[in-house]
Amino acid sequence: MAKVYEFLANGFEDIEALGPVDVLRRGGLDVKTVSISGDLMVASAHDVQVKADMLFEDVNFDDADLLLIPGGMPGAKNIDEHEGLRRALVAHAGKGKLVGAICAGPMVLGHLGLLRGKKATCYPGFEGELDGAEYTAAPFTIDGNVITGKGPGATLAYAYALLGQFKGERVVEEMKKGMMYY
Repeated sequence: MAKVYEFLANGFEDIEALGPVDVLRRGGLDVKTVSISGDLMVASAHDVQVKADMLFEDVNFDDADLLLIPGGMPGAKNIDEHEGLRRALVAHAGKGKLVGAICAGPMVLGHLGLLRGKKATCYPGFEGELDGAEYTAAPFTIDGNVITGKGPGATLAYAYALLGQFKGERVVEEMKKGMMYY
């Protein structure tokens, strides 16, 4: 079973964090939410309190197949400033493993140089943070081991794209039908 870690920082965008967790868990992936705040309780950008599954300092990411960064501000900025997470993302991507980010989250990947020579999307206004990437403005963009999403309205399309990397198009189409995604 594929292992996914999604990072939560105070100020994360609710739907961009929880939508992919929902879709990926429904799809049979082992998804864990990881707080980088030092507390299991993390506040969303809209002040929804979410209890993460684990703390960053308690996780070894060697078994990860996918690392996920939700958007939202100041959540994405808080992720961008977390040195331990930055190192984990670079190491993970360096092994050719999947990384995903949506909305403001792709700026983290851009600041780390992980988007150079790749196509990527993000929330409008963050294009300048995608160091070396070709901005697509698409709801989601897959380029090699990097999957990026545009913003809140693209969350389900992005989540299905993530799921497709592990389960294939047939499973994704069945899930879309079951979730009434037209």
